[in-house]
Amino acid sequence: METFALAALVLIMIPGPDQALMTRSTLLGGRAAGLLTMTGGVLGLAVHATAAAVGLSALLLASATAFTVLKIVGAAYLLWVGVQTLRAAARGEQIETLTTGVRLRPLTAIRQGFLSNALNPKVALFFVTFLPQFLSTGDTAAATRLHALLLSAVFALLYLGWFGLYVTAVNGLGRLLRRPRVKAGIERVTGVLLVAFAVRLVTAHQTV
Repeated sequence: METFALAALVLIMIPGPDQALMTRSTLLGGRAAGLLTMTGGVLGLAVHATAAAVGLSALLLASATAFTVLKIVGAAYLLWVGVQTLRAAARGEQIETLTTGVRLRPLTAIRQGFLSNALNPKVALFFVTFLPQFLSTGDTAAATRLHALLLSAVFALLYLGWFGLYVTAVNGLGRLLRRPRVKAGIERVTGVLLVAFAVRLVTAHQTV
């Protein structure tokens, strides 16, 4: 369990679409919006964790067509969010304090986090390739399923812990990060990263 937790934490800490989206949400709506995006992200993880436990993710990865469709849809979503972020930076939209100015709707924050993970085939790949390495081969099907769900829960808790701290840190620096020029720069970097993640996702080769 300790080895799995350490390896999972390292994977979670690697910068990716989740971090970019949470940074943007926190700057737009403060700590609450960032945490809502994080909540959506962990719900997206739950979709793949549950699917992997019952074998659906393995079936998905066994179908080249299904995998490609999911990859294209996920990349298109990240690309759309990235372009919208770049457009906002180009317009020079200013993020005010938490009590005034532009706010990010709660459902939008949750939806962005959820779709980022639910439509990411690499998350599905994680749960059917990395996670099984820590399962006991001699267990019954029911015991293996329960063990997989337990490891998935550990991954989710680590995800919540790490990004909870990250969102809090970003919000703590909010006064600096919300300055128009600084905010616009962060928006540009975030948009470029999301577009890059989308391109990388759709061009990555995956053998199924």
